[in-house]
Amino acid sequence: MSRNLHPTEGARFLLERTDDQGTRATYRASVYTPKSVFTVPATLAEDGTVELAATGAPGDLDERLRTIAKLLARDATRRRDDGLVVWPARILRWRK
Repeated sequence: MSRNLHPTEGARFLLERTDDQGTRATYRASVYTPKSVFTVPATLAEDGTVELAATGAPGDLDERLRTIAKLLARDATRRRDDGLVVWPARILRWRK
């Protein structure tokens, strides 16, 4: 099912897992604005590091996407210890 993820204001940030390598995962990272979408690959590691190229999104949206990715990566060890899925299949956040 396809949904329109373009917000009427602000931006939506979407991380969709494309590969899980145990201590690392690859995601398709997207920033949705009211009129555009910007997408790049992102690699996250359990040690909290994130490899994420600039999307070309306006303003500080790239930095917001990077922050969301870093939080996901930093929580990986805790999720593993809690018996949860280490790398969620999909993370969607909205910011004004």
